[in-house]
Amino acid sequence: MVVKKTRGLFAGRKLLLRRKKFRFAKKGERSRRFKLYIKYDPLEGAPMARGIVLEKREIEVKQPHSGLRKCVRVQLIKNGRAVTAHVPFPGGIKFINEHDEVIIERAGAPQRGALGDMPGVKFRVIKVAGISLKELVRGKKQKPVR
Repeated sequence: MVVKKTRGLFAGRKLLLRRKKFRFAKKGERSRRFKLYIKYDPLEGAPMARGIVLEKREIEVKQPHSGLRKCVRVQLIKNGRAVTAHVPFPGGIKFINEHDEVIIERAGAPQRGALGDMPGVKFRVIKVAGISLKELVRGKKQKPVR
């Protein structure tokens, strides 16, 4: 049996109710319509944010890969939320200590998902104590001593 739409002069109300029923059937439609990602975004729509390193940690990656990725737990200054941020570059974790001020950015993962094979990691560290992490790793600059 094929269910067909009602047609005709007085079918407006029925068509409206039918449309209402399937309003959020598409995946992610509710989140997009109500802008839930912006509401719960730790960076509050900003491209980057400053934070203080709470701890260094290693995250086990998902199958089929194996290994420990170096990450840091960062408490954001603007709203006090804590997020996990990936530390890129080999040896990059050596330049970060606890209580250092870092700048993090969104990790550029597709559809606001996790970065690569690391579950729950959506941010990456780009600066430590005001100096680019890339330049620290390459040896072009040195971290300031307090």
